[in-house]
Amino acid sequence: MQYATTRDGVRIAFGTAGKGSPLIVRVPSLPFVHSQLEWSQGSEFFDQLAENWTVVQYDPRGTGLSDRDVHEFSMQKRLLDLEAVAGKLGLERFVLHGIGWGGPIAVTYAVQNPDRVSHLILDDTQARTEDFFNVPQMRALDQLTTDWDAFLEYLAFMIYGVGREAARPVVEFFRAGVTQEKATLISAGARQDDVNELLPAISMPTLVLSHSAVSKQYLEAARDMAARIPDARLVMLDGLPTADLAKLIGAIGDLLGTETRAAERARSEGRREESGVRTILFTDMVEHTPMMHRLGDKAGRDVLREHENLTRDILRVHGGSEVKSMGDGFMASFASPAGAVECAITLQRAFEELHHGPGADPDKEPIHIRIGLNASEPIEEGGDLFGATVIMASRIAAHANTGEILASDVVRGLCSGKGFLFADRGENVLRGFEDAVRLFEISWQQ
Repeated sequence: MQYATTRDGVRIAFGTAGKGSPLIVRVPSLPFVHSQLEWSQGSEFFDQLAENWTVVQYDPRGTGLSDRDVHEFSMQKRLLDLEAVAGKLGLERFVLHGIGWGGPIAVTYAVQNPDRVSHLILDDTQARTEDFFNVPQMRALDQLTTDWDAFLEYLAFMIYGVGREAARPVVEFFRAGVTQEKATLISAGARQDDVNELLPAISMPTLVLSHSAVSKQYLEAARDMAARIPDARLVMLDGLPTADLAKLIGAIGDLLGTETRAAERARSEGRREESGVRTILFTDMVEHTPMMHRLGDKAGRDVLREHENLTRDILRVHGGSEVKSMGDGFMASFASPAGAVECAITLQRAFEELHHGPGADPDKEPIHIRIGLNASEPIEEGGDLFGATVIMASRIAAHANTGEILASDVVRGLCSGKGFLFADRGENVLRGFEDAVRLFEISWQQ
């Protein structure tokens, strides 16, 4: 651990690990922070980050090994902590990773310093911290001013789902990170954070991450932020932050354009990484080639650009990961089958609304797409997906008619009870597959 001194005289403790490039500065979630303990107690996530890149994490004022004799925790004061660490290390350009309540700090710093922040990662966070408190479970945070020990045990249960005995190490970590008095002051300061108006001003490549088991609010906030940040990528992860670390590290590597050590080892060993169960979505623009001949390159490209922008926006909102664009279509991957179906329905409705909704221009070139869905375990290599799962999804899309969504029986089964309407299209022979495949049409016009 080292120290940097802020412009208002507060000493901020920070640590570094790893040797790779680029450098990632992490803004931790308040108020329970103790970077040295977190590192020394064995954080697998820290280990994997440091295996791939150089990582910096600091203890914000009032927490961990930083100065505790501090009484003001406004956004402006907390920004000084990050500024001091970056200045101490002489960083001209770096990746900024905001976690939890550290998200608004990361957004504000990134907007104010676009020349210094190369990439932004927002991890299980919200644009307005007060929203975190607006659920019944979080009203127990009032215990900050009453029963401190009971509150810490409750928090350990809320975050990690552990009972009193298993919670002891977690509670001890919380207690080491901050006092009850400082936690109350920090909470009051953080509750004033609101960066909603700054989201459209974010100019660097941005990754928005959300874990399904952390908070339903964070899932909804992640979709909202990704939709409002220009060209942001949204990755939805299952379970707690300690789960599916390979996918999390891979998503960061994709954002930074660097090959992770795991992928590097897999490539050097001549093997491919298994990616787990995914739902694969293919879109295809109908009559693309005749349109390009009819309109010419420039006007045709304008139509394609509108198609691409709308598709990418909808993929982000529904948690889809764009795997590749084929010019007149997309391949995307979803962790949730229902999310993939919802995305497909939204896509068809959006293109329909674009040309037949209120205020639509009747002279505008119409865009019609067809969509195919399949689910299983594709093979992942170098950010791409391969195997029979992917090929079948592509063939299903090619089998669909204009404006249709076709899905395999696997997708229908995984979405049972979700409220979608599937119409049996019978057994179909798909190119490259010996056995007939039962397909289902998904209704989207009701």
